[in-house]
Amino acid sequence: MITSSLRFNPYINYFKQNFGERLQKVVVNAGFTCPNRDGTKGVGGCTYCVNEAFTPSYCRSEKTITQQIEEGILFHAVRYRRVRHYLVYFQSFSNTYAPLSVLKTIYEEALAHHLVKGIVVGTRPDCIDEDKLDYLSELAKNYFVQIEYGVESCCDRTLQRINRGHSFADAEWAIRATAARNIPVSAHFIFGLPGESREDMLHLADIISALPLTSVKFHQLQLIKGTAMEAEFARCPNDFVTFSLDDYLDFFVDFLERLSPAIYIERFINEVPPRFVNSTPWNKLRNVELLRLLNQRLIDRNTRQGAKLVMSYGAATDSAANTNSKKNYV
Repeated sequence: MITSSLRFNPYINYFKQNFGERLQKVVVNAGFTCPNRDGTKGVGGCTYCVNEAFTPSYCRSEKTITQQIEEGILFHAVRYRRVRHYLVYFQSFSNTYAPLSVLKTIYEEALAHHLVKGIVVGTRPDCIDEDKLDYLSELAKNYFVQIEYGVESCCDRTLQRINRGHSFADAEWAIRATAARNIPVSAHFIFGLPGESREDMLHLADIISALPLTSVKFHQLQLIKGTAMEAEFARCPNDFVTFSLDDYLDFFVDFLERLSPAIYIERFINEVPPRFVNSTPWNKLRNVELLRLLNQRLIDRNTRQGAKLVMSYGAATDSAANTNSKKNYV
């Protein structure tokens, strides 16, 4: 539910409603790879991706999961002094891309930490199957478990162009199969991928609203140094929609108006460390200030998330709220 002070549904509300407290994510690197990197479906990975650009310095796969958790807690304790419990966020690469026996060992090591309430597993929709979902569903009876799928786009021609190696049908199946097991499910999308118009991106809201998603992450495309995407932009700049901060705020308000108010917004914007990009046009604003700017833009335009919701893409088989039921997590 959207609060009276905010005109969008922030992710922090999810944890306040289900746990009565903020839970901070601690990122770990479990040493996975991706099928579009190791030759199974391709090589080189996604054309925009440099994993180090969004991985904290303490995350090194040569360290144990427990060691990374301990270092992550110390890292966050400086800024989030009131946080008492944590979620272990398996973020780097595709964190279900291994045999189930391996996943059990890794996940259960994380859940054994006395300050950990649950796990968030970032992965690709083509790296999940029924057996893995059944196992995660069993874990979810006693712990918080969320799966975060990198979808990036709902357009198959875009997914092919950026070397994802999966289709949107794969993503839709994974999201529905996960939600059907009452596991909270999140999805990640990028605005500004090559070949997509502004209307293509806005239509994404209609598609997402018809899916049983608990939460979503969005961010604008950032051109990371040395990537194939950076070279593609240099060759074909007119294939890309680019945003100033002011443009992006207006665009995202338009997008929010079409997005179901039941879906929590985890992130709508992101900035990688300056050393990975050639320019930082948005002045390195902190997330809290960006959220304030977004809410103020919604107020200025007298609108809110879901104000122009159009369920034009199929029929939602489950409400996003169905995946948000409160449990007694240890």
